[in-house]
Amino acid sequence: MMIDQDSTGLDGRWTTYALSLLRIVTALLFLQHGTSKILSFPATAASDPSMWSLFWVAGWLELIGSLLLVVGLFTRPVAFLLTGEMAIGYWIVHAPKSVFPVLNGGESAVLFCFVFLLFAATGPGEWSIDEVLRKRRSDSDGYSSPRM
Repeated sequence: MMIDQDSTGLDGRWTTYALSLLRIVTALLFLQHGTSKILSFPATAASDPSMWSLFWVAGWLELIGSLLLVVGLFTRPVAFLLTGEMAIGYWIVHAPKSVFPVLNGGESAVLFCFVFLLFAATGPGEWSIDEVLRKRRSDSDGYSSPRM
């Protein structure tokens, strides 16, 4: 069922702020995965992986990628990269245990994967460095480019 925006009083002006909030909270949650692998904080079974192992590479992607997403810099390519990382992580780590995410512990990997795919498609939202740069560019170009 489609909601008539006029009858509800809602419009798209809040969407970009909601995207920003979702991006920031998701990135902060994802940051914990990177810090636990690379900085051993908080320490988990995945902490301190061998250098150049898949877990080590994943940890660096998670650490750097989540920091970039928190501030909204290079959001689309970073989110796309992290989408792939989470898809690969799901199939390598979780799927061999069971096809059902609730049984294999892969719910968060699937959710992160699709939330990152959303940001790859939509952009970062209003509160981001990407948006500040886009506005600055459109002001200097003399025309308005499409929203990210």
